[in-house]
Amino acid sequence: MKVTLIRPCIGRPAPGKFEKGAIEPLTLAVLGALTPPDVEIEMFDDRVEPVPFDRSTDLVGITTESFTAARAYEIAAEYRRRGVRVVLGGMHASLVPAEAARHADAVVVGDAEPVWTRVLDDARRGKLKRRYRGEPAPPQAGLFPRRDLFAGKRYLPVRLVQFSRGCPHACTFCAPAVYFDRRQVFRRLDEVVRELDEQRLKTVMFVDDNLTANRQAALELFAAIAPLKIRWASQGGLDMAEDPAFMDAMMRSGCVGHLVGVESLEAETLAAMGKVKNLGVDYARRFEVFRDFGMQLWAALTIGHDTDTVESIERLCDWAIDRKFAFAAFNLLMPYPATPFYRQLARRRRLLFDGRWWDHPDYRYNHAAYVPARMTADELTTACFRAWERFYSWPSIARRALDPRTHLRTPFKFALYALYNYVFHREMFLMQDMRLGAG
Repeated sequence: MKVTLIRPCIGRPAPGKFEKGAIEPLTLAVLGALTPPDVEIEMFDDRVEPVPFDRSTDLVGITTESFTAARAYEIAAEYRRRGVRVVLGGMHASLVPAEAARHADAVVVGDAEPVWTRVLDDARRGKLKRRYRGEPAPPQAGLFPRRDLFAGKRYLPVRLVQFSRGCPHACTFCAPAVYFDRRQVFRRLDEVVRELDEQRLKTVMFVDDNLTANRQAALELFAAIAPLKIRWASQGGLDMAEDPAFMDAMMRSGCVGHLVGVESLEAETLAAMGKVKNLGVDYARRFEVFRDFGMQLWAALTIGHDTDTVESIERLCDWAIDRKFAFAAFNLLMPYPATPFYRQLARRRRLLFDGRWWDHPDYRYNHAAYVPARMTADELTTACFRAWERFYSWPSIARRALDPRTHLRTPFKFALYALYNYVFHREMFLMQDMRLGAG
């Protein structure tokens, strides 16, 4: 039997245009490692190469996110038209399995790892079930990703590794909080170390939803990877700045930076979204701690709360530039299906695009998908893009670079800063207003 794994793109900024800022799809490499050796396997990344629909295959597995759902459904339809069976999985298919089932022969809900070999066995026997459910379990138990599947594809020079899945917090807009039901499960430390060592990974992004949420588990990870002399980044909470010993152990293990969920500067907004860990936080003091340790920060900021106005979004952008963050994401609040935020908007009849922005033909990338409280949807879209545009403008990039405690601390950190700011500056303009899907 032959199996084809596919990572869909969000859309095409222009016909035949592929991304130049893509990162390796770890999920598909893990499924590749789970696939028995007597099954032939290929992987295609729709972001960086064309999908060869004419190439013979027996089963296609497609991973889905809400932003890639439209393209995933297009790809599934083309394969099914040719008589090839399709399995859909990933975050979006798990949140709306009934919708995904209309586009596939089988749907995997939850983690694919516990059920993937069963899916393959059933497909081999011609008895594929309509739905499979994988319960959360420690990631990658006893296996390493098939990174050979990435050979010949153009990705950014960073390798993805996983230590844990899930986050114990319950932000109302967060799809992973629903997907993992606020649980966090951990991989065996010795297997993480072996993967880093045997696959010779030196520049790493831990894809954990919140690496620092469990302080003790994180400290054990830091101690285990410190001898490997790697450089790494991940996602963590602002509260780590309150523990100097924790920060010191983290930086000694090779950490160069973190994505941190700042979200908003307004206490009312933080309370409404369930981001209680940030309430009452002295941002200025915590960011000074991060700078003292030489940590480069990627600030995650959410735009479009009921307290937001065009003017408050402009002030938030000014604040982010003044803080000299290495990177900032001005994330337009998206009503991901099955989240509390989505249900709240639905009850109040504020959803646009029939409540299905992810595959609506009129929706465009980085546009508001609901009616805001204190501005129009078009005003919110413009304000959000304007924040991205100002933060990643050349004057802002130059101004933020001049920080000897972080971006100028080492040649590696400056190179990292320069590379990714260039990528974001370029991709931001390419993707804005893009239609989801590529068909």
